[in-house]
Formats: sequence, C-alpha cells, structure tokens
Amino acid sequence: MQVDLIFRIAAVGILVAVLNMLLARSGREEQALLVTIAGMLVVFSMLIGQIGSLFETIRRTFGL
Repeated sequence: MQVDLIFRIAAVGILVAVLNMLLARSGREEQALLVTIAGMLVVFSMLIGQIGSLFETIRRTFGL
C-alpha cells in the first residue's frame, strides 16, 4: 500500500472532523452529517481503485 494514500485519507478525515465540529457547534447538524457522508464517499472513491488493483494482482498471481 502506498504511504501517500494513507496521508490523503488522513487529511480528508481531519478536514471532515474539523468541518463537522464547526458546523455542529453552530447548530447546523444536518450540514455536519452531509459533510461526514461526503467525506466517506471521497475516501471510498479513493479506495475503489486500490481494491481493483488488489483483485487484479490476485488474479495474475493465481492465473485466473
């Protein structure tokens, strides 16, 4: 696994956490929830490519 991917996921997590806290303290819980969901979608989209390459590596390894 690439180290820069871990750092990007951590950066998205920190950004989402800060925005979530700011929005929740200002009384905008609905927007805070939407920011959290959007952050999760961004991280999942980053991981989809890695999962695809993992399956490709497994297929090449076992000759499937």
